[in-house]
Amino acid sequence: MHPSFTPPRQVKIGDAAAFAGTTSRAIRHYHEIGLLPEPERGGDGRRRYGYDDMIRLLWIRKMADAGISLDDMRAAFDEARDIEENLGRLEEALAAKEAHIKRQRAVVQRLRAVGSPLGLLSELVTDRLGHLPPGVLRPSDLDTLLVTERVFGPLGAAVQASVFIVLATHTDLRAEDDRLDAAEAALDDGVDPHDPRVEELAAQRYAHHKALEKAIEAAGLDTDEEKLFETYDADPKGEAPVQMSACEAVTKMPYDFSPARIRCMELAAELLGQDHSADS
Repeated sequence: MHPSFTPPRQVKIGDAAAFAGTTSRAIRHYHEIGLLPEPERGGDGRRRYGYDDMIRLLWIRKMADAGISLDDMRAAFDEARDIEENLGRLEEALAAKEAHIKRQRAVVQRLRAVGSPLGLLSELVTDRLGHLPPGVLRPSDLDTLLVTERVFGPLGAAVQASVFIVLATHTDLRAEDDRLDAAEAALDDGVDPHDPRVEELAAQRYAHHKALEKAIEAAGLDTDEEKLFETYDADPKGEAPVQMSACEAVTKMPYDFSPARIRCMELAAELLGQDHSADS
């Protein structure tokens, strides 16, 4: 004799969650965002879920497992929309997710290949610096490239990489760079911005910059930079776009520079600007 049973007409939220393979908290969230209509409450004030509620909840779970966003689920349930329109939206969402996963995998592969945080930077930067021996790039070099990439995008950081290639391969230039960094760091708030040392240090920084430019040209890195501009314009390699202008970005990155150090930077920039004006 077969056992008989009477299925419930409605179930509580905990039972609904257990059957659908989700949580009561998730179901409440579906109610809050209008994805799952909230059922009427019973005499005890608790929600009761019927057959139609469970069917919708099961479809929600199926779509969530497929990686479909909650917003796109709403579109899928919107009967006022054409089914092809809904499918098109879902397909676009899935394509975007696939592209995102592809970028994530590329970063993981770069990290494994490079073996340092350099792999977290854009492919353009990694490609230019990945050939350098381990350890020649300092953490401060990577910090600088990280900020540059945020302000000027992958192309800007890839161009700046030429400087770090030269510093990594020319011990004399690296030593001078270290000396100038230390001297500039010594320009604290106790130094008058118009102290003669500030102008002298700016001239030294300018001369060092010119030496770096000469080394970059001698190594053919300037030609590589030109090729970067050409290839990046034709194929940006799916890099994420910069989300704010450079002018806006530089106002949001804090540097605890004294007035003397800022003036030193400005004077060096003026000297470089005069060179560019003369060249043009």
